[in-house]
Amino acid sequence: MRDFWRESGATSTMTIIIGAFLIVVAVFLIIWFLPMGSISYSMIELENTASAMDGTTTAVNASTTLVTIASSTSPAFVITHIPTPAPLKGLYMTSWAAGNDKFRAHLFDLVDTTEINAVVIDVKDYTGRISFMVEDPELARIGAAQTRILDIKEFIGKLHEKGVYVIARISVFQDSYLINVYPEWAVKTRAGEVWKDYKGVKWLDPAAKPVWEYVARIGREAHKVGFDELNFDYIRFPSDGNLEDISYTWGEGRGRVEIVKDFYSFIHEQFSGSGIPTSADIFGLTTSAEGDLGIGQILEFALESFDYVAPMVYPSHFGAGFSGYAKPAQYPYEIVQLSMNNAIRKAEATTTNSYMLGLEMIASTSPQLYTKKSYNIQKLRPWLQAFDLGAIYTPEMVRKQIQAIYDVGLSSWMLWNAGSVYDRETLLEK
Repeated sequence: MRDFWRESGATSTMTIIIGAFLIVVAVFLIIWFLPMGSISYSMIELENTASAMDGTTTAVNASTTLVTIASSTSPAFVITHIPTPAPLKGLYMTSWAAGNDKFRAHLFDLVDTTEINAVVIDVKDYTGRISFMVEDPELARIGAAQTRILDIKEFIGKLHEKGVYVIARISVFQDSYLINVYPEWAVKTRAGEVWKDYKGVKWLDPAAKPVWEYVARIGREAHKVGFDELNFDYIRFPSDGNLEDISYTWGEGRGRVEIVKDFYSFIHEQFSGSGIPTSADIFGLTTSAEGDLGIGQILEFALESFDYVAPMVYPSHFGAGFSGYAKPAQYPYEIVQLSMNNAIRKAEATTTNSYMLGLEMIASTSPQLYTKKSYNIQKLRPWLQAFDLGAIYTPEMVRKQIQAIYDVGLSSWMLWNAGSVYDRETLLEK
């Protein structure tokens, strides 16, 4: 009996060893011949649903052989930013163009083969629509976002790979959409209705602080998806339309210059501490005018608050007879040279005879003199005309403007064409 059990035990032990060996071999063959990630266990699916949903690596539970199921999810996209190039040579694209393959191909060709190293893309244009879907809950609630640029992060990432600096253009006080949501923030008629300019565009009241906060939210969202710089346009009061019928309900008696200056300061406070570069587009005539042109813009105040200031010195936008030129559009070099020389003079001066808020008077005799800061002239980065208006703007005429920039001692410039189409003959090769 004792021998029987001894022999049976030995046999059982041998059977167990052989069985275990066969199981190990079977598991090895399964792992070896089946592709990783193709094995599916109901237990895994039940116990690791969350892991399966987010694509993370999953381990089978203790009651089964440990098998790692490979993730099929690609690595998360990493947002990057690049420093401001010096000099900067840029061009403008609408949000619709930026989301279009044909226009993208045109842009990529230019940045690959010419001197262009920056692009300005609409994040919010005059319609008030934001060009990509947003994560900020308040912006999402307001509902201005559209999918004009579906792959905004990847698109900017590809531009960064090519060494292209990407600037977000934000139209500030021209915004018909936001007024539809908050009509109380609008510029009004004397009868209390929403006022419109000659083009039918609605304007936000520049003194409405909720608008400032809204714009800052958009700026932060733009930087979060990869934009390197925030460019603010239409930071002014309306300049055309029935101006006699306008009623501003938010200003509390403050003047245009003070309100616009306060907005400049607000933007500076919002972004300077986080190292996000900012820039402002202003009327080209601010380079030569002594006052605010009735729109609240003073060049020196913009220089004080923004990293870069872009006077829009399009020759076609200067009136007949400006500085003796009957048709300024026909004199691209002369108009740009004159305008930017004036801008440089204003930037470098330590005194001014133009009254500006907050400046100390140093002479009360006529003309009165006020002290001011002197600013680095390379903060000036003008917009140049690359479109037909007042004259046919050939590559030669556009190039004359660029030469004028260099001749006055500046180095950076940006080209504007509302159609987002640029003649490569205008640009120098890399």
